[in-house]
Amino acid sequence: MVTMSMSPNQDYAIEARDLSFYYGSFRAVKNVHLKVVPRQITAIIGPSGCGKSTVLRAFNRMNDFVPTAHIDGSILFHGKNIYDPDVDPVQIRRLIGMVFQKPNPFPKSIYDNIVWGAKINGFRGNQDDLVEETLRKAALWDEVKDNLKKSALALSGGQQQRLCIARALAVQPEIILMDEPCSALDPIATLKIEDLMRELSKTITIIIVTHNMQQAARASDQTAFFTMDEDRAGLMVEFGATQQIFTNPKDKRTEDYITGRFG
Repeated sequence: MVTMSMSPNQDYAIEARDLSFYYGSFRAVKNVHLKVVPRQITAIIGPSGCGKSTVLRAFNRMNDFVPTAHIDGSILFHGKNIYDPDVDPVQIRRLIGMVFQKPNPFPKSIYDNIVWGAKINGFRGNQDDLVEETLRKAALWDEVKDNLKKSALALSGGQQQRLCIARALAVQPEIILMDEPCSALDPIATLKIEDLMRELSKTITIIIVTHNMQQAARASDQTAFFTMDEDRAGLMVEFGATQQIFTNPKDKRTEDYITGRFG
């Protein structure tokens, strides 16, 4: 297993180089070059089927669970290709956490949701302190501090999603991937998640896939626009500062998508 430690002068949190992703013989994504800036929020937008979630899951090898999945190219994290055979994917998933579209708390107490993953990853500190610290970071502590032994499944959808973010934070990741984290939430809960993302991005890199362009415009620093090419493979058309992408896109395909002409 390769041990990875962040250099304070590292230019990119993670970088895809000429990444193509396949499910069997089908190329789902092709030739992606994407450099993610540390401690910012990077949004990936584009029409359905253009490979957004495939790229996101490639960043922490979640696609390894699909038997036919394989890649060409590389994804560099700490200067190391995470798909090299000597890299432990479990360690990658600890350092690069994931929050899914539908909140998926464990059928355990709020408290146990936080400490379970941390203990598996070797946490030996004070569990009470860990629970409070991570729930505070997830802006959930004040709402649940008197009911920590209550089932996580009794929380509202927005609270469950913030609990899942707290659970990811408990193992001290460097990057958190979010796949449509607000699509099942109401507007008020969505804004709470966006505020939380902004606060977390002061210390953690966040990459979010979203169909909600208003969300991408509000919450992200950088935006990557993907579309589907003629061969049905996902293709990254444009990547840059969010304000530039939304107000002065360089590619007509980006402009057409943002203005609602297609997609």
